[in-house]
Amino acid sequence: MISIPDVVPPLPQAQTWKRNVAPAAALGWLSAGWRDFKINPAASISYGVLVFLVSVVTVVGLFALRLDYILLPAFAGFMVAGPIIGIGLYEKSRRIEEGRPVSLWNMIFVRPDSGGQILFAGVLLLGLTLLWMRAAVILYALFFGLRPFPGLDHIIPMLFTTEIGWAMLVVGGAVGGLFAAFAFAISAFSIPMLLSERTDALTAMGTSMALVWNNLPVMLTWAAIMLALIFVGIVTGLLGMIVVFPVLGHGSWHAYRTMRSRA
Repeated sequence: MISIPDVVPPLPQAQTWKRNVAPAAALGWLSAGWRDFKINPAASISYGVLVFLVSVVTVVGLFALRLDYILLPAFAGFMVAGPIIGIGLYEKSRRIEEGRPVSLWNMIFVRPDSGGQILFAGVLLLGLTLLWMRAAVILYALFFGLRPFPGLDHIIPMLFTTEIGWAMLVVGGAVGGLFAAFAFAISAFSIPMLLSERTDALTAMGTSMALVWNNLPVMLTWAAIMLALIFVGIVTGLLGMIVVFPVLGHGSWHAYRTMRSRA
């Protein structure tokens, strides 16, 4: 009779995703983003103006089409799609790092090393954005019924002065938080990775999620900085986004370079 040998447990492997980066490093990424912004600032400002104009057209279009009830989810969705919109800013930071010339043309007409895979990643992020917006509409219907949207001037009192409104805020905040956490995890490093490495979209997103999950202190700090600055950009009538968005885009490139290259 042939005896089957005992199963040998696998050898322990070194942790490959833990980077041991202090939370204060997030401030360094922001500082590096500001430094890149000041190098040929006209290119970054022009890019920010384009983002501002597209945002204004989108907001005006939502009001014109009487879709203002999805305005708040649309702002949240912007943060989901933000990494793909900022690819030109990553390209500028990469060129600065490599000592190559920088221009708005190079930032708009980017040639990523991964080729068309970055389009696939963009489609996935867009799909996640649409899913979040649909979930927000369903949540509104679940709590307030099939009543017409009262308008932005009435929705705030309705949310903050009624029990149903507070319940919706709690549940909506939890659901939105899950969407935001997932979107941040898969996009924080995947788009810069697809720009500078020959890989596929799913591998890049999986790598991004692994890096975020295994380095939560610094990544949560970076996410808080981004959220605070984007809020400032929105409450300034989107004008603040002309500077905020480019600085955060450049900073995100330096976050990627730190987390990807550090052993």
